[in-house]
Amino acid sequence: MSSSTDGDSSQSFDETGDPIATDDDADPRNEPTGPREGSSGREVVVPFRLYKAVTVFSTLAAVVTYFVGFTLIDAATLQISFIRTTIVYLLDSAGILPPEDVLVAILAITGVGFIVLGTAVYVLGTRFRGQEMGKSQDDPSET
Repeated sequence: MSSSTDGDSSQSFDETGDPIATDDDADPRNEPTGPREGSSGREVVVPFRLYKAVTVFSTLAAVVTYFVGFTLIDAATLQISFIRTTIVYLLDSAGILPPEDVLVAILAITGVGFIVLGTAVYVLGTRFRGQEMGKSQDDPSET
């Protein structure tokens, strides 16, 4: 037997506890999924579980790439950085140590690249909207 407390039960209830008909447009589970044009540009409506996963992992990926990017910029600007010392040691061990100016440029460009990548991942992650989040405010079907 399923109770009204099940997460994805086939019957949904409104805020007063009354059952909502399955063909009711106010039920967020009846909202179609897929790309939409919203107030902030394109958005993609997905099931709520997928929305939570996308939000968590895109934010985590953005934070990690920001951290790596700023660490590389720090290594490019500081001569005594632990990361820079490690990179110089590894490159020297491989026999491909570039001149100091080239190393600074490579580290700085790579750091900025990681920051831009993190920004792109975060922006793309914010384009998703869960089915159960309601419709956007400027949706013409909402009157």
